[in-house]
Amino acid sequence: MNFIRPMVILFGLIAVWQTIVMVSGVPAYILPGPVKVAEAALSHAGPLLDNAEITVLEIIAGLLIGTLWGAFNALSMIAFRTLKRWLLPVLVISQAIPVFALAPLLVLWLGYGMSSKIAMAVLIIFFPVTAAFYDGLRSTEPEWLELAQVMNAKPMAVIRQIRIPAALPAFASGLRVATAVAPIGAVVGEWVGSSKGLGFYMLYTNARMQIDVMFAALAVLCIVALTLYFIVDRMMTKLVFWQKEENKEENKKEKNNR
Repeated sequence: MNFIRPMVILFGLIAVWQTIVMVSGVPAYILPGPVKVAEAALSHAGPLLDNAEITVLEIIAGLLIGTLWGAFNALSMIAFRTLKRWLLPVLVISQAIPVFALAPLLVLWLGYGMSSKIAMAVLIIFFPVTAAFYDGLRSTEPEWLELAQVMNAKPMAVIRQIRIPAALPAFASGLRVATAVAPIGAVVGEWVGSSKGLGFYMLYTNARMQIDVMFAALAVLCIVALTLYFIVDRMMTKLVFWQKEENKEENKKEKNNR
């Protein structure tokens, strides 16, 4: 039942796409139909899978490093209040600079390999994790903190046993956002300078007017992004299982009130 709605949406979008192509009569070199894209995907399955593997590795590596970095930043600002005054402006400035402007510099510094693409993904990913996790950590119930203070709990014990569990729902939300935007960093890095990856392959096929193959690469990228998001979403749902139970109780109360 959980897959019915996404499948209906998918087939609906494909139907709309095919209808636009048929009604408008747009040339295939501008907007190929879904049938031509599917045929191109099958005929170029080898290169598509090879380049998708590189992009997936870049996204996963960037997601892991960015998540760890974001969580570390949030915990540091909670544990050391004076550090927040210095670190928070730096974090904001890092997001104020457009990633497109940083991409050429990262390629210049880290080379044309995977390192520059992973660094791009990390720069995009870490801030949503940092912001969400930090908000969760500082929004811990005051009564819990007061009780820990009465019991003479150590500051690190309070963070480890009270603040972090209380902040996990916020952390999960930030990680979901980070997963959704993670492909942007990898693909932008591949556009700027790369010889492998789906972003590179899209530019390669576009330059040779293989628009149907370019759309096939874009479709593969969408599938990769959606798959990663649903995997992370399922993992976070299991991690904060009590939130799901709370939502069920709230829904029951709303039905009873009606």
